[in-house]
Amino acid sequence: MRQNKITKPTSRCGLNCDDCPAHIATMKNDDLLRQKTADVWNTKYNAAGRIPVTKEDINCLGCLSLTDPVYKHCKECGVRICAIEKGIKNCGECAEYNTCPKISSLHKYIPEGKKVCDKYRKEISSTSDV
Repeated sequence: MRQNKITKPTSRCGLNCDDCPAHIATMKNDDLLRQKTADVWNTKYNAAGRIPVTKEDINCLGCLSLTDPVYKHCKECGVRICAIEKGIKNCGECAEYNTCPKISSLHKYIPEGKKVCDKYRKEISSTSDV
């Protein structure tokens, strides 16, 4: 009997932390990538009243980490906080996934995350009740 290999999530919302420059810079201890990432994010996400990101802010062990460092935006993320409180690694595991306003609102901006959560949900539901 062949066992299905279930995709391992790398974040609660479906984004791939392994592709995140903050995570990569932390794993490689790369200060040049930290500075470049801070510069890019300050340009890309420039909003009135927003405190600029510094290279010191660009440190993250990933969304699934329960210890620091976790990037400040991710640490404050309502989706991440909710998933941690529920003891789940990915929102696709949650019984409320299809009706949750937090994750559906976030997935409007990150449709690639929704695809991952949907795939994960389908994979785990085929092996258990979700």
